[in-house]
Amino acid sequence: MFQRPQHLLGRMAKQYRVFYIEEPVFYTLENKNMVAVSPQNVWVVTPFISLDTDPAHIEQVQTDLLNVLLTDFNIQDYYCWYYTPMALPFSRHLKPQVTVYDCMDELSAFNFAPTLLHELELELFKRTDIVFTGGYSLYSSKKQYHHNIYPFPSSIEKEHFEKARLEQPDPEDQAQIGFPRMGFFGVLDERLDIELINAVAIARPNWQIIFVGPVVKIDPDSLPVHPNIHYLGQKSYNELPAYISGWDLAMIPFANNKSTEFISPTKTPEYLAAGKPVISSPIRDVIDPYAELSLVHIAFDATDFIEIATLELNNKDRGIWLRDVDDFLRRNSWDITCNAMNALIKQIKENREYV
Repeated sequence: MFQRPQHLLGRMAKQYRVFYIEEPVFYTLENKNMVAVSPQNVWVVTPFISLDTDPAHIEQVQTDLLNVLLTDFNIQDYYCWYYTPMALPFSRHLKPQVTVYDCMDELSAFNFAPTLLHELELELFKRTDIVFTGGYSLYSSKKQYHHNIYPFPSSIEKEHFEKARLEQPDPEDQAQIGFPRMGFFGVLDERLDIELINAVAIARPNWQIIFVGPVVKIDPDSLPVHPNIHYLGQKSYNELPAYISGWDLAMIPFANNKSTEFISPTKTPEYLAAGKPVISSPIRDVIDPYAELSLVHIAFDATDFIEIATLELNNKDRGIWLRDVDDFLRRNSWDITCNAMNALIKQIKENREYV
């Protein structure tokens, strides 16, 4: 998935050498790092660990492979940028100039979260110099743990998704689907409101509901199945505008549960940049600011969703709304976010050098 880490670290790679260390892959040969360079010039490091490794020694192997990476690439002066506290056990020996924790979700609330995650996050808060959060609600939840913490909500690569405002060739697997269409792209997991989706599909069998994205951590058989629901699977970031272009509405049908309490969906501004009306569940970081600025509709249940969607499907004049959307998005970009983060990080380094 091309998400917040890719947007931010890809831009950081214009100023730094960036090494992104993935979770290990277990296979039958020797322990080693596989290193590839992404299109954004990020060095993507995948630790390959032998299947014969004793589970009790896996963290030590990861530590050893990390040290090999530092030696092989002559990495001496560096920052550590964390997306998960679970990386701490094999990296706590490092001595970075600055440590950053970009806390993009409340990971402990997700299904199958490791039991050690919360304990390791508290340790990471003690070690880190600066914390960024993926939204304002997450900032409110985490600010008690660190003195130097800043909210940076989901941002937008507006030019990319604006392509959807122009007529695009309908992708082959979507072309045969009828209209009207309402779509969602992203991971299909425990955050989805399956009851809402099921109710809308049954109540409006002529509405076509399209899902673009992989099924993760849930049984695919638990997803609602109706003739008007279409699961198209994962697509690349570059393909998304072509899919969205063919939708009448975009939706964020998330359930009200622990895994959605602090999320700030990146897809919200992406849908808006594509020029599509958005109907969302009452997610706090969608209500404020998007719904409060009348940029996004909030549906509390299936009845709300159907009523709002019916009005939007009959709305032929969205000129004023689209102007307001563009005014809002003009102040919002991944470039702006990345530059602001980088300035805060550099300030920490400069303050230390000055002392």
